[in-house]
Amino acid sequence: MKTNVGTADRVLRMVAGLVLVGLAASGNAGMWGWLGLVPLATGFAGVCPLYSLLGFNTCSASHRR
Repeated sequence: MKTNVGTADRVLRMVAGLVLVGLAASGNAGMWGWLGLVPLATGFAGVCPLYSLLGFNTCSASHRR
C-alpha cells in the first residue's frame, strides 16, 4: 500500500495512541482506551485504510512509497 499519512498526521496519531493506551493500561480509560492501538498502528505504518477508502492523503508527494 502507498503511504497516505503525512509526518504531522503520523506524530499526532502516535501521541494520541500512546496516551490512550497508557490510560487504558493504568486503568483510567477503561477498555475503550485500547482503541488507541489503531491510531498507533496507522501512525507507525504510515498507511490509513480509511484514508484510502475516502481518497484522503496527508502525505507530501516526495514521501509517498
